[in-house]
Amino acid sequence: QVQLVESGGGLVQPGGSLRLSCAASGFTFSSYVMSWYRQAPGKERELVAGFTSYGGTNYVDSVKGRFTIPRDNAKNTVYLQMNSLKPEDTAVYYCRAQLKRAISEYDYWGQGTQVTVSL
Repeated sequence: QVQLVESGGGLVQPGGSLRLSCAASGFTFSSYVMSWYRQAPGKERELVAGFTSYGGTNYVDSVKGRFTIPRDNAKNTVYLQMNSLKPEDTAVYYCRAQLKRAISEYDYWGQGTQVTVSL
């Protein structure tokens, strides 16, 4: 059974830090492209940070220099380290795992974790 379980969300003041975790099970984690998305109220879900199929990373412009996406294949976990948080970072954050092969595609999502940045 495939599972992506996010944790680490919560309430933090502007300028603070949080580290989100996404623990994966039920599939070969190291083979998958992992990414983090977020969805704020009234807005579309957007890609925040992710790995490319070649092992590089990319970030939405609004988080560059503040967020990083380390992964630990030994622990089947990907993280989102968020520093210098701003109120506009408030959203539900989702973990995504993707694998594309010649004749099949796999796409899994976690349930989301709320991040609120406020005084």
